[in-house]
Amino acid sequence: MKIKTAFFCQNCGYESAKWTGKCPSCGQWNTFVEEKVQKDIPLRNAGWQPEKEHGAKSDNIVNLSEISGTEEERLLTPDAELNRVLGGGIVPGSLVLVGGEPGIGKSTLFLQNALLLKDITTLYISGEESAQQIKMRADRLQVKNDLFYLLTETSTQTIFQEIKKLRPQLVIVDSIQTLQSPFIESAPGSVSQIRETTAELQRFAKESHTPVFLIGHITKDGSIAGPKILEHMVDTVLQFEGDQHYAYRILRTIKNRFGSTAELGIYEMTGGGLRQVTNPSEILISQREDQLSGVAIAATIEGMRPMLVEVQALVTQSVYGTPQRTATGFDLRRLQLLLAVLEKRGGFHFGVKDVFLNIAGGIRVEDPSIDLAVLCALLSSYEDIPISSKICFAGEVGLSGEIRAVNRIEQRVAEAEKLGFEKIFISRYNKKGTDISKFNIEVIPVGRVDEVYRGLF
Repeated sequence: MKIKTAFFCQNCGYESAKWTGKCPSCGQWNTFVEEKVQKDIPLRNAGWQPEKEHGAKSDNIVNLSEISGTEEERLLTPDAELNRVLGGGIVPGSLVLVGGEPGIGKSTLFLQNALLLKDITTLYISGEESAQQIKMRADRLQVKNDLFYLLTETSTQTIFQEIKKLRPQLVIVDSIQTLQSPFIESAPGSVSQIRETTAELQRFAKESHTPVFLIGHITKDGSIAGPKILEHMVDTVLQFEGDQHYAYRILRTIKNRFGSTAELGIYEMTGGGLRQVTNPSEILISQREDQLSGVAIAATIEGMRPMLVEVQALVTQSVYGTPQRTATGFDLRRLQLLLAVLEKRGGFHFGVKDVFLNIAGGIRVEDPSIDLAVLCALLSSYEDIPISSKICFAGEVGLSGEIRAVNRIEQRVAEAEKLGFEKIFISRYNKKGTDISKFNIEVIPVGRVDEVYRGLF
């Protein structure tokens, strides 16, 4: 028998009969790898095969009006952060892909959640660790569960045979890059293997209404390893991120067919597993005794949750010819834009200064309402005058120096009041339709950058 080979792009999964330097699909260079492809066995007999009842009629074509429109009952986990990120719990029959750096805690998070689900049968498939290693990790978590089953196997054929015997209500695969389908001849982790094993698990999840979690590796540039089609096939893509030097981890939604993609869950890594952080504002604002310049507090919103974040700025005289601009946790181009606004509209000479910006707590903020706090932190460091720790800010800054309105202002003000702040600066345009009188915090509406400067300094 002649073995058929093909070339696959490791970036996007494009298939080619011969090797090419540049991928015609995604434009990347040197990404083609030769893989064995065996197509002798009909693929429709491959992977998951549901047991059909004798004489059951085909249910391929259905009229839309015949389908019951009731919302499916979600499976709630004891982890409120995971429930939030998934859009309110685990949806039956959903396929969830979780990516993250090595050693960040992906396996710990899902082993912990599987052990905490006491009343459902869970199958944890591990292709990376032995049963003894997982037992050691479970002992460290100190959670007992009699309905938790473990399978250390990489062949999908064996996995589906075991699934038919056990009939689990939840399946966790750690990791998708280690699985191997016997119907594709290339090595585990290759584009065709990842695509085929995911397709088999997707078929199983949809036909048996069993939720499946796939833990995935990431490449050196931070994207999930394997073809991009992997992210299109699954229902939800979660990114587990954080700095190895900090104890805090963030679970972020990148794609979700059953909820919002703006949600995030925050955890703290401890010796006994991951602890949920229910009030992130307290960890993102550093406790400091004395007043320091260059620090401002921003009232931001991530998904449905309001958070108060500390912005730290340092403005110093530039020693070299070209001033430095460094930002951690904030978009560098956005910082340069704000500096240009201050230079043009406020007359501050930032062009001869080095500027360093940091969002405390190691988190990355995308919300444009942080602009006003960044601007005030820069001015505070420039003038070397501290801003009171009882003041916070919520506003977007426009190119002409105006303070623009931000969404859900009432939630931001309520969160600031709850944490004991005395004043909050917001956009004047946010006053319409907002009842400020019901808050015990002083709300200061501002329209331009110079008004904020006069109000603070």
